[in-house]
This record gives sequence, structure tokens and C-alpha cells, in this order.
Amino acid sequence: MGRRKKEPRNVHRENIAAAASALFLEKGIAATTMDDIAKAAGYSKATLYVYFENKEEIVSIIVLNSMKKLSDYISSALEQHEGTQARYHFICRGLVQYQEEFPFYFKMVLDKINVDFEGRDYLPEEKETYLIGEEINEKIKRFLLSGMEMGDLRNDLKIMPAIFNFWGMLSGIIQLAANKEEYIKKEMGISKNEFLEYGFSLVYHSIANKKRL
Repeated sequence: MGRRKKEPRNVHRENIAAAASALFLEKGIAATTMDDIAKAAGYSKATLYVYFENKEEIVSIIVLNSMKKLSDYISSALEQHEGTQARYHFICRGLVQYQEEFPFYFKMVLDKINVDFEGRDYLPEEKETYLIGEEINEKIKRFLLSGMEMGDLRNDLKIMPAIFNFWGMLSGIIQLAANKEEYIKKEMGISKNEFLEYGFSLVYHSIANKKRL
């Protein structure tokens, strides 16, 4: 334990969060105990409580990390190309890559997050997660407005509802493809990627200016 004491506190917290992520993906959050997390991370239970007060705090760190990674993927996608449809496809591919690399994080991003920070106690990570989420929404908002200004997207889009539907449809398609890959191959006779491309195309057509298609 001497070596660990020399390491920064955030290193221990990240180690524990990483171990917890693997357990949550395997067993689910409810079925995972602090004992399980301590063993998986290689800490005593007493040491675990030095870095986290409870499981909820560990979950909050994981949600925050997931939101940070998602923000990085979205930012990278939007920097790839100036054309609306090309940027859209980079977003889709970035989300697929994100789900494949971090399947548990992908699920966490879609879960409920705290948005009430008035008159109640909350974890600092909860507020930071909310703010990063708002930054992501702002990036997608600028993407949609830019597409509308260039005439590539419908000019009657209601921005905030469009953003949430955008996330819901894309994330649903990606998660469905991950969960039903074998069924898609067997019953539809197409690959997971072909299924995804078809779904992404349907979503884009729902927001695109038909005159530009």
C-alpha cells in the first residue's frame, strides 16, 4: 500500500471507477456491491471508502467520464468536414466507435442525469456532467443551424426537440444493432454496418431539405 499512498488521489479514484465500470457492465449496477468493487480494484473495503463515500459517487464519476468521452467524439466528428451530410455521417461513425469501445459508457450517457441543482445536495460530478451535456447539445445545435442556413436541412426544425430526437434515434439504432447483431445477419441477411448505414440514412432524410437530396 506504500506505493499507492504516493499516487495522487485522482489516480485511485480512476482505478476504482474503471474496475466498477467492468463490474457494472457484467452484473449491473444494482447487483454490484462495494465489496465487489474493492476486490476487483485490488483495494481493501476500508481503503475504498477513503476515496468514495458510496456506490452512487462511483456511478457519478463514471457518468461524468462517459460524458467527457462523448464530447470528445462529437467534437472530433464535427471538425472533420464542412458539408452537412458528411459531418452528420462523421457524427454517426463517431457514436458507433464510441459504443464499440465503451459499451457501458454509451449506456450511461443515455441514462437519467440530474438537472436540479437548486435547494438540494448534489455531487460536484453531477453538475459537471450536466454542463458537459449542455455543451454537447450546443455543438449539435450549431450543426443543425448551420445545415439549415446552408439549405441542407429543413428550415422548420424545432431545435431542442430536434436535438433530443436526434440523440434518441441515433443511439437507439446503434444500441439495437449491438444487441441484435446476430439476428440482423440471420433474418435480414445484412451486416451490422449495413443495418446502421440504412438507419442513419433514414434519420438524415427525416431532417434533410428534400430539394437537396
